[in-house]
Amino acid sequence: MTHHDRNAGRLHAMRRNIAALAARLMAEDGIADYGLAKRKAARQLGAAETEALPNNAEIETELRAYQSIYQEDEQRGRLREMRCAAVEVMRLLEIFRPYLTGPVLDGTAGRYAEIELEAFPDSGKEVEIFLLNQGLRIEQNEPRRGGPELPECVLTFDWNEISVRLSLFAPDAERAQKRRNGRIAGRARLSAVESLLETPAA
Repeated sequence: MTHHDRNAGRLHAMRRNIAALAARLMAEDGIADYGLAKRKAARQLGAAETEALPNNAEIETELRAYQSIYQEDEQRGRLREMRCAAVEVMRLLEIFRPYLTGPVLDGTAGRYAEIELEAFPDSGKEVEIFLLNQGLRIEQNEPRRGGPELPECVLTFDWNEISVRLSLFAPDAERAQKRRNGRIAGRARLSAVESLLETPAA
C-alpha cells in the first residue's frame, strides 16, 4: 500500500468517526446545527477542521442510524408526539397557511428538538396579536436582515410543553427555496403532516 493510499484511508476513517460523533452529539446533547456538531466532533477527535469533515448527508445518515439503535422507542414516540402537536398548532394557525419544516418533518427530531414552522403573512404583527389573543406567551426575535432565507421575525412559544419556533417571512419570500444545513429545506402543509401521522412509520 502506498503512502497516498494509507493517507486516504486514514482520512476516510476520520471522516466516518467525525460523522458518527457529530450524530451522537446531535442525538444526546441536542445540537441542532450540523456545522457546529461536525466542528465540535472534529475538535474532540483531534482532527483539523479543514480536513476529513463529513458532509451533512453523511451526518444525517449516522444520526438516523444512532437513533434507530440507541433511541428507537424514545425517538419514535417523541416524533409522533411532536407531529401531533405540530398538527394542532398548524390547525390553530390555518388562516396563515403555515408550513412545517426541520427535524419534526424529516423524521430526525430527538429529545431536544423543537417544532419549526414557517408562514408568509401580509403582517407579522397580525400573527403576533392572534397568538396573544389565544392566551399564548410568546417571545419575539427579529434577526438581522440578510435576504429571503432569513425571517423578518421569529415567534417562539410553548405548546403542551413542546417548544414551537414560528418564523415569519415576507409574502414574496414564499417562492424562494431556502437552504438548511447546506441543502434545500423541505416543508409541508397541514394536510401533508396529517398524512404522516396516518402512516405506520409515523
